[in-house]
Amino acid sequence: MSMDTKQKMQEEVEKRRTFAIISHPDAGKTTLTEKLLLFGGAIRLAGTVKGRKASKHATSDWMEIEKQRGISVTSSVMQFDYAGHRVNILDTPGHQDFSEDTYRTLTAADSAVMLIDSAKGVEAQTKKLFQVCRKRGIPIFTFINKLDREGQNPFDLLEELEQVLGIRSYPMNWPIGSGKQFRGVYDRMQTQVELFQGDDHKEIQVQKVSGYEDDIVKKIAGDFFYDQLVQDLELLDVAGDEFDFEKVRSGELTPVFFGSAINNFGVQTFLENFLKLAPIPTPRRSSEGEVDPLSEKFSGYIFKIQANMNPAHRDRIAFLRICSGKFERGMSVKHVRVGKDIKLAQPQQFLAQDRDIVEEAYPGDIIGLFDPGIFRIGDSLAQGGSLEFDELPTFSPELFSKVTVKNALKHKQFQKGVDQLTEEGTIQVFKTVGFEDMILGVVGQLQFEVFEYRMKGEYGVDVQLQRMNFQFARWLVDDKNNIDPGKFRINSQLVKDKKDNYVVLFESEYAMRSAMEKNPTAKFLETAP
Repeated sequence: MSMDTKQKMQEEVEKRRTFAIISHPDAGKTTLTEKLLLFGGAIRLAGTVKGRKASKHATSDWMEIEKQRGISVTSSVMQFDYAGHRVNILDTPGHQDFSEDTYRTLTAADSAVMLIDSAKGVEAQTKKLFQVCRKRGIPIFTFINKLDREGQNPFDLLEELEQVLGIRSYPMNWPIGSGKQFRGVYDRMQTQVELFQGDDHKEIQVQKVSGYEDDIVKKIAGDFFYDQLVQDLELLDVAGDEFDFEKVRSGELTPVFFGSAINNFGVQTFLENFLKLAPIPTPRRSSEGEVDPLSEKFSGYIFKIQANMNPAHRDRIAFLRICSGKFERGMSVKHVRVGKDIKLAQPQQFLAQDRDIVEEAYPGDIIGLFDPGIFRIGDSLAQGGSLEFDELPTFSPELFSKVTVKNALKHKQFQKGVDQLTEEGTIQVFKTVGFEDMILGVVGQLQFEVFEYRMKGEYGVDVQLQRMNFQFARWLVDDKNNIDPGKFRINSQLVKDKKDNYVVLFESEYAMRSAMEKNPTAKFLETAP
């Protein structure tokens, strides 16, 4: 690589920030995403998402089911430029019926933004997504939203982060009042006050102060809130965690920002701080050791496949995270699993539905490749050599249904649809040992609905789903090879996954614990071996 090329590469990589937003439904994720896109000039009109019944749908929600329900089902990706940075937001479905897709999307991010509703605190789904980020040790930034409504005491929220998620926090700013009495935030890093002005935050109104005991702060806060604020900030200074950049980077300390996305308050400050603190694209592990984003050879992996983004064309798009090297349209790369060279002819970048053909892209970017059916989740693409990125984890399903075809003559289409949707990662398929019954496993209820909807729409097959009582799946590994289906008859069932690994489905934690006691030589794993 020549010096010029090397320098250009370094500049491009350092510009990039790729993150996912994790939250529980209704915490305001779509609103926050829209406001961020607004700052990047990517959309001109925010607030197209006001009501679920609004005729304009949010730019980030598009599939038919999404429009009916007012939710983001499929993780899409959006890109914009801001203050010399190229920002890639991976949008994860925030519905309680979310899917394995959501988990996998997090593997393509270098950091995560956790959005929390100030009235509700940490909710169930945030917890699940947080755990996936935690396992990967990626930095987590927290935005506590909806301060324009009555919410919990900020200290209680911070304590909840620690108790429920086990992460320490450092408030970058602190609210003055809340709900109808919300006056703004005191910025601890910049020693200034950002004023809350209701709906109107085209310009941030900021007052520089000498510290929180400044008279200006007193005037803005009023006596009651001023005393409260001084007490809170003194307590944080004495007893709170210190800001430690290394701990932020390793995911042990989360910087916390308070704001109100719907009023556009605190979003810009958050974005500017985030861009300073969040990591540039990080090395990824592969069969040939760590892959440095700055290495000359292009490489990347498929983390998601999305069928029929455009109903007029039966198309499939494979989402590729670029890990190293420069991507150029029309380049030839090796499809490592298949062992063939392929040409990447019509790559796309996204602003939700609007897609542009992309000429070049760099590590950290996400591009969409037309998929004539050659890609699977986790496939690696590389220029020269056959490096393969570490396999994407398969997550343990929590809901199970037995599936049958209503019309036996359509068995062939049924099998084709099942294979296709399994490859895309929409569902996991298990076969019972002995009877060969087909059982679908999913992480969220919505995956069943998407399965039925797509089997009918794309393959013309009506399916019948019969819910089963199982709640847990554990992959069974026994070196002694003494796996006996007879041991798994009560409150559990032995099945095989698509790679013929043994998996046990359990109805309860109790059933799972007793099976572990009865099979001391066996390992019960949460993800596929």
